Amino acid sequence: MTTYWCEYAWLPEGLTRSVLVEVDGERIARVTQGEPGTATRLAGLTLPGLANAHSHAFHRALRGATQRGKGDFWTWRDQMYEVAAKLDPESYLRLATAVYAEMALAGVTCVGEFHYLHHGPGGVPYDEPNEMGLALVEAARAAGVRITLLDTCYLTGGVGTALAGAQVRFGDGNAERWAVRAEGLASALRGRSGVVAGAAIHSVRAVPPEQMPTVAEFSHHHAAPLHMHVSEQRAENDACVERYAATPVQLLHEHGALGPRSTAVHATHLTEVDVQLLGQSRTYVCMCPTTERDLADGIGPARTLFEHGSPITLGSDSHAVIDLFEEARAVELNERLATERRGHWPAADLLAAATSAGHASLGFPDAGLLVAGAWADLVSVRLDSVRTAGATGAEAAVFAAGAADVHSVVSSGRRIVTDGRHVLGEVGTLLTDSIAALR
Repeated sequence: MTTYWCEYAWLPEGLTRSVLVEVDGERIARVTQGEPGTATRLAGLTLPGLANAHSHAFHRALRGATQRGKGDFWTWRDQMYEVAAKLDPESYLRLATAVYAEMALAGVTCVGEFHYLHHGPGGVPYDEPNEMGLALVEAARAAGVRITLLDTCYLTGGVGTALAGAQVRFGDGNAERWAVRAEGLASALRGRSGVVAGAAIHSVRAVPPEQMPTVAEFSHHHAAPLHMHVSEQRAENDACVERYAATPVQLLHEHGALGPRSTAVHATHLTEVDVQLLGQSRTYVCMCPTTERDLADGIGPARTLFEHGSPITLGSDSHAVIDLFEEARAVELNERLATERRGHWPAADLLAAATSAGHASLGFPDAGLLVAGAWADLVSVRLDSVRTAGATGAEAAVFAAGAADVHSVVSSGRRIVTDGRHVLGEVGTLLTDSIAALR
């Protein structure tokens, strides 16, 4: 049993001073108020662990490179494929370990990895068909964070077009072959603490509608999360409507892919009917504002979706920035730009998106809250930095703090960040070395 004393803690009832959190193994045993005594002291504001609900770990190698010059999502994608073509299990393990350690430094205790880089060059499977996915699980373990590995079905290069170039590494031929491989992965991960085997439909561009039910059935059979990119680009919507006479959301609805275990990522360009279908099915929507503005995707209707019944979660996606505080406040600030009005999201709602809602969407409904029985994730944020000085309450975290203000992280009962330093050592060096190896 380890006891932590929090100067301030964000509990379900709100901001509370002088909180004792007793941790037994991976779980919180008790939460009370009291004096610190011999407990380990956590200064500032302690939050539940943050959930990064949408990650492509290898995209981290693109930071600072794809921001040169002009272009759009599609020109960025070509550069992304260049990195995808170079990775192997060993280099991916090194890179992902460093990326997940960077997330841990930013207060992330669980990541949803949207994984489609399955096979070797030319699309040839490795001797262990899930070697790349297993490398990601090992990377998360090394970095000290939980992972939901969203094994992604990716079959076509666009609506009605074949896979080409680096894309051939993503494909299994059809959904039935994808399911065989995904079942093998689920079997290999069964019983591992802190790991969930989920599924993903990459997009309507990459999975024809007749293949979608197989992926949805995997999710239903395993009671596992099912994620999908949805309406990220107008061109995607146009191609879908032209081919199927339906929007991406309508197509996913018709083929059983929406529901309370599902998450629509981005959901940027929606019709009123799309909003209704997502909300009525209680499908989560993962907003990734930093990536969405970096790629000039647009601003999604987050508040409207929330009011229609879709819980909102957050992701750093392409990792142009890894900072869920930035993602949280961007949801509100984007609404202000789109509407020319302020005050759409209370800070508490945005914290919930970054914590409890995000964990639930990743198959960890018993995480993201500082309560007895929950996963023991405690993220402590400085309240005396140049960014946070003078700020209080949830607003201090959402509208003032940044990833650099996280000074301590306890993940699944294990302290992985102390005084702003990760247990693996200098994460910047790990990132530099692993990215340099791909250039």
